[in-house]
Amino acid sequence: MTDAGDKITPIEPSRKLADAVRDVKNAFADRDDVVVDMREAHRMRLDLLASELAPVFADVPADMDSFDFAVSSGLQPRLWIDAVSHVAMGRDRRTYRFLRDTRVGRVVLAESTEMKAVADAVMRYVAERVVERQRMMEGSVESAVRGLHRPVVQEAEPPIRSESGRNGWTTFFAGLGLIAAGALVGLAVSLALFWDRIMQMKISF
Repeated sequence: MTDAGDKITPIEPSRKLADAVRDVKNAFADRDDVVVDMREAHRMRLDLLASELAPVFADVPADMDSFDFAVSSGLQPRLWIDAVSHVAMGRDRRTYRFLRDTRVGRVVLAESTEMKAVADAVMRYVAERVVERQRMMEGSVESAVRGLHRPVVQEAEPPIRSESGRNGWTTFFAGLGLIAAGALVGLAVSLALFWDRIMQMKISF
């Protein structure tokens, strides 16, 4: 226990919590500035690539609406070519990466620090999509994508023809059976309708 005469000296904090909070906010602000600067740098380079490809985009047939050709905003801007392909910048802010999403994952179609090389790859990709669509409209079943081949379709064999005489007799007996069945049904209906009159006539006699 502490003697009553002892004095307790309170510990004076060297830093206040408010100062620490202010320092953390400043750190977050600095980091946000870096992120914004990176995003703006990425978008600027993608805008330059879009300007380089503007003549290519303008030559695409007007009725072909499968392309996007737009730079999206966000943490990582992208120049979208279509729904499955886009160009993004690498982490070094200088490398253009032309990517495409496939069933087996994302693949790199082109990657270079030279804008012209990536622009040529995008132009080639757009040309392939245009030709592929034209071939489909013309009725060609061969795919423009390499590695795909047209399946061999064999014509169906003609049905085996039965002998004409046998078919004739079969048709005759089938018609005769239908006539007989119709006559029996008509007789049964007539008996049901006139049964009361027949019974009255029998009683009167």
